[in-house]
Amino acid sequence: MYITCLDVEGVLVPEIWIAFAEASGIPELKKTTRDEPDYDKLMNWRLSVLKEHGLGLKEIQETIAKIDPLPGAKKFLDELRTFSQVILISDTFTQFATPLMEKLGWPTLFCNTLEVAEDGEITGFRMRCEQSKLTTVKALQSMGFETIASGDSYNDLGMIKASKAGFLFRSTEQIKADNPDIPAYEEYDELLAAIKKAMK
Repeated sequence: MYITCLDVEGVLVPEIWIAFAEASGIPELKKTTRDEPDYDKLMNWRLSVLKEHGLGLKEIQETIAKIDPLPGAKKFLDELRTFSQVILISDTFTQFATPLMEKLGWPTLFCNTLEVAEDGEITGFRMRCEQSKLTTVKALQSMGFETIASGDSYNDLGMIKASKAGFLFRSTEQIKADNPDIPAYEEYDELLAAIKKAMK
């Protein structure tokens, strides 16, 4: 039995931090896991920027409320779920992702949790486990599932390479050049066809 594991930001929804960088007028917050492979380093840096500007969870959630899934994402996900179990595996946080999951029809999401003070300041974050995407894929495989994985960033490469089939989706030219052995797609119908083919 197959389980398809998908990254969320950049694959199904826009990058939350890029949207917030634009909304808040803080361009340095546009940095994502496409730019910085070390997620802990990236998040700690983001929290220091938020603190410096006096911004907290409320301001980020106000931006997220205005974000819609990428065009075609829900249709893609709905069709994928007709022939494969699907788990979204993201390094985002439940406090960010919930409104977006509602717009995607409540798919299963494995992600992390923010630590938030009473005044709304984000004081820290709790990762579900080390290398959560790769760890999740290996755990599913240990239970007898074959995995297929797709994502766009450095932090997706572990689960993509460990799966029976893995694909880059709307990734950067640099990541594609560094990983020429991983098929890369730009359109949902191409990715859907590739997943179907991998299951035959």
